[in-house]
Amino acid sequence: MDADWIGWASSALLLLTLGQQVRKQWMSGESSGVSKWLFIGQLLASVGFSVYSFLLETWAFLATNALLVINALLGAWVTLRNRRRAGAAKKGHPAPG
Repeated sequence: MDADWIGWASSALLLLTLGQQVRKQWMSGESSGVSKWLFIGQLLASVGFSVYSFLLETWAFLATNALLVINALLGAWVTLRNRRRAGAAKKGHPAPG
């Protein structure tokens, strides 16, 4: 078996798993219990690993980490959006757009 397929398969699994978490938060409108540090740490690690993967020319990990940067940004945005909406609802204000 070609070792690259192990990397690509693992990358796909990781992306699907983390993407599903962000999708769940988006669909439910709920982000309680999700630490903002999850996405901050993921973003910083993924940027670092992207640079590292580029320098080593490991394309499976470069692609994975570039997509994880996008996932981290989306996850952080969804979490902040959900928390703003929850805070507005507690104060009796309409939820912001």
